[in-house]
Amino acid sequence: PSHYLSVQSPPLRRSTLPLHLSPHPPTLRTTKSLDLHRTFAAADRNSTVDRIASKGREMGEKMEKTCTLLVYFDKGTPALANEIKEALEGNDVQAKIDAMKKAIMLLLNGETIPQLFITIVRYVLPSPDHTIQKLLLFYLEIIDKTDPQGKVLPEMILICQNLRNNLQHPNEYIRGVTLRFLCRLNEAEIFEPLIPSVLQNLEHRHPFVRRNAILAVMSIYKLPQGEQLLGDAPETIEKVLSTEQDPSAKRNAFLMLFTCAQEKAVGYLFDHIDRISDWGEQLQMVVLELITKVCRTNRGEKGKYIKIIISLLTAPSTAVVYECAGTLVSLSSAPTAIRAAANTYCQLLLSQSDNNVKLIVLERLNELKTSHREIMVEMIMDVLRALSSPNLDIRRKTIDISLELITTRNVDEVVLLLKKEVVKTQSAEHEKNGEYRQLLVQAIHFCAIKFPEVASTVVIVLMDFLGDSIVSSAMDVVLFVREIIETNPKLRVSIMTRLLDTFYQIRAARVCSCALWIIGEYCLSLSEVESGISTINQCLGELPFFTVTEEGESQDTSKNCKPVSSVTVSSRRPVILADGTYATQSAASESVTSPTALVQGSLSSEGNLRSLLLSGDFFLGAVIASTLTKLILRLEEVQPSKIEVNKATAQVLLVLVSMLQLGQSSFLPHPIDNDSYDRIILCIRILCNTGDESRKIWLQSCRQSFAKMLADKQFRETEERKAKAQVSHAQPDDLIDFYHLKSRKGMSQLELEDEVQDDLKRATGEFTKDNDDANKLNRILQLTGFSDPVYAEAYVTVHHYDIVLDVTVINRTKETLQNLCLELATMGDLKLVERPQNYTLAPESSKQIRANIKVSSTETGVIFGNIVYETSNVLERNVVVLNDIHIDIMDYISPATCADVAFRTMWAEFEWENKVAVNTVIQDEKEFLDHIIRSTNMKCLTPPSALEGECGFLAANLYAKSVFGEDALVNVSVEKQTDVLLLSYGACGLVADCRPVGFTNSFVFSIWWLQKSELFPLPWKNCKVASFGQLRGSKPAFLCNRKSKFKAG
Repeated sequence: PSHYLSVQSPPLRRSTLPLHLSPHPPTLRTTKSLDLHRTFAAADRNSTVDRIASKGREMGEKMEKTCTLLVYFDKGTPALANEIKEALEGNDVQAKIDAMKKAIMLLLNGETIPQLFITIVRYVLPSPDHTIQKLLLFYLEIIDKTDPQGKVLPEMILICQNLRNNLQHPNEYIRGVTLRFLCRLNEAEIFEPLIPSVLQNLEHRHPFVRRNAILAVMSIYKLPQGEQLLGDAPETIEKVLSTEQDPSAKRNAFLMLFTCAQEKAVGYLFDHIDRISDWGEQLQMVVLELITKVCRTNRGEKGKYIKIIISLLTAPSTAVVYECAGTLVSLSSAPTAIRAAANTYCQLLLSQSDNNVKLIVLERLNELKTSHREIMVEMIMDVLRALSSPNLDIRRKTIDISLELITTRNVDEVVLLLKKEVVKTQSAEHEKNGEYRQLLVQAIHFCAIKFPEVASTVVIVLMDFLGDSIVSSAMDVVLFVREIIETNPKLRVSIMTRLLDTFYQIRAARVCSCALWIIGEYCLSLSEVESGISTINQCLGELPFFTVTEEGESQDTSKNCKPVSSVTVSSRRPVILADGTYATQSAASESVTSPTALVQGSLSSEGNLRSLLLSGDFFLGAVIASTLTKLILRLEEVQPSKIEVNKATAQVLLVLVSMLQLGQSSFLPHPIDNDSYDRIILCIRILCNTGDESRKIWLQSCRQSFAKMLADKQFRETEERKAKAQVSHAQPDDLIDFYHLKSRKGMSQLELEDEVQDDLKRATGEFTKDNDDANKLNRILQLTGFSDPVYAEAYVTVHHYDIVLDVTVINRTKETLQNLCLELATMGDLKLVERPQNYTLAPESSKQIRANIKVSSTETGVIFGNIVYETSNVLERNVVVLNDIHIDIMDYISPATCADVAFRTMWAEFEWENKVAVNTVIQDEKEFLDHIIRSTNMKCLTPPSALEGECGFLAANLYAKSVFGEDALVNVSVEKQTDVLLLSYGACGLVADCRPVGFTNSFVFSIWWLQKSELFPLPWKNCKVASFGQLRGSKPAFLCNRKSKFKAG
């Protein structure tokens, strides 16, 4: 039936978790790539799933019922037992099918309905319909087959005869599903009369029956009494394996030997080692599982198994090839093995069309880059071939991996490839070409800063994109140009010539501002200064910007039409500046003019600066004034003719006065802002009366400040690299392993390399793992009080997408607690993935209960519930209310870095902004900032040099990312109003800007809660509040160290 899915055969160890425990959400994919993606995703979950499953499998098999059904459940009116019984007793086959489905639904949701059993035996058991027979097996799997003492119920004898008849049924489908059902039974008493029939099915003509019969034999042998029931099972399956031809049946037979008689599986493997490459894909996957298990228990025999893995790298199945590469990396550190695995990943990266597969392979390459960087450096060009994919996420991840593999040997090839990709984005039409171009520009910027010798080959090409319609892309280019022209003085002349030639193409105000600053600072010769002044004048057009008659007309028409055709990207919203200050920019700083816009006024030729000025961008006007002032001051130094200097000065003064006149006229809807007005007036005064001190400030100080900023940035990056390099992996007195003096003992080159690498790992302590037991104690939460009849505490483990609660329940009474159940409920984006089980607790005994909770976002969640139990003396159920468990958002965010431009861009884009006022007794601003960083798990983006000095005010930007890819931006503004405390609303604040809305609210609430608890300590921080009208904790007398009265609620 379409609503049910049962496990056809026991899967491999790491894929036994239910579908809803997968850390990756299900995605609709084509059938062709589905199997491969399942294999890749299963391998991708190894690190997380193995950790969860290793302990869970030990306790879970003894504590909880297994579930092999994935059932569609439509919430509606539940069926009544009487209705189901009437339908089952009728003769309508479809009605019986629906009734069986309803009965299974009720059983899976905790109902018992014992009265249906006899009805099903009488009316459903004899039915010849295959669908009814399959639903009957589902029903038999779910019901309790033992009494509370663990003995098989007497009525199960009726079932045994039916199962025996099914195992001898002439229809192979009935035989197969019955054998598959036996794989999920644990009662040896039921198996005893069925064993001869199961063994007969090993020789059945149909492979569907044989493969399920093999799995049934394995299930019987794995029971505690399995060796008594089927003592010769391994020998029987070994004979079946030697004669079996069906690939699935061979895989199941080998899996049985691998699980129950490992030495026989190893013997079979080496007896047929020459034919491994001809085996089916499923059998090869089990072989890899066997190799992994054997090598981890006996590392000395790795060499001969690694040869088998390398031979399987040429298998036709991509899933097998991927598993081989992963197995090689996990078992060996030999350069030859790692190189083979990296080559395999690169080939998969190119051959697979599924984007999910490509991302998984890139993640594996990223792990290799971390542990085996020297080998991955050789593969960088193969990795970069993934840029041919049109998917932006794949391109971004490819570039991120490649940038950390660049060396002096390959930088030229990498930059050449990136330059070709940039040119492609100009010609090809794609909706995300702008974002891709921005990624490429940032990558080239990184290469040029780290290896200055390649800057000359790319800077001229990138300057063609200064006029890009995407502001962020053009901004990256102009920032790159600004840094290169300072760090590479040899390129100054060529860059300035190109910039002046292409300046008229720039249409974004922010890009124009940065380009004007470059022109004002780096035009040094006479020809460059004159060209700079001429270029700016051409872009401004003829003066004045408007006439008196046009002004009069504009007073009548300005309400109905806009003077300029432009697109305003930003508004008057608050922004975060590069130094961390929280300010308001009055002018629209990201206006992008339309190339075909016609502007009112007496224009003979349209210029980009004129269009932006007439749109009301007077911040750009102030930048134009500063640039022209610097050029005039420099012209006075390089131009011997005073007449030419005076003419140029008069022309510039005319431009400045015209801008002031435009700003104070009614031609524009908004007048000039005060800051821009004062800046332009200052420039006029400087040009009219220039002193030596002011000349030095205008011509030297700005450039020196920029050079100091770059030096500080480079110093911080160098210090970070040194800190990473100083991590000690070996002690000075450790043994040195000389590769060439090692005894070869007939080993191959690969075995020798592997042994040397193992010795090296052992010397550096890589095989040893430190278990931080002290940290685990911080995760234990008390759920009930010490005086409660049932004491409970939980150990909370957070695995990105899952929360695991290991709850310890202790019976503190002298009575046996029956039907004890841990009932949990959640609030927020948390979902329970299991239904509660009932337990029986002996007097003063304990029980471990595990609960898995699925996390779908970083929104703050709460887990609450109670423990319900019954005693032998009292018929009513007793309830113990549990303390709430608050899931802290700090477990889901981690410190991250981003560029200042990206930070300000995200701040402008995010719509949700929250302010948190702070009162604290911390006396030092920097100490306060450090405390916030430690408590909120964020990274400070503001450089230390910007936080130096004592001025009573501090502003800094903090950034972090969540495991779901969400961004958290925080701006801290602190003012020290007195000599003692940092206090007063508004003077000391946290501004957090996050997305989405749930993340924002959770993050701001967490900061507020930290303020109330530990971040900003107050005298009554140790206060505990009573809940549910019942006192909790070890001090029932007084809850607060301050004399106060509390109401429970």
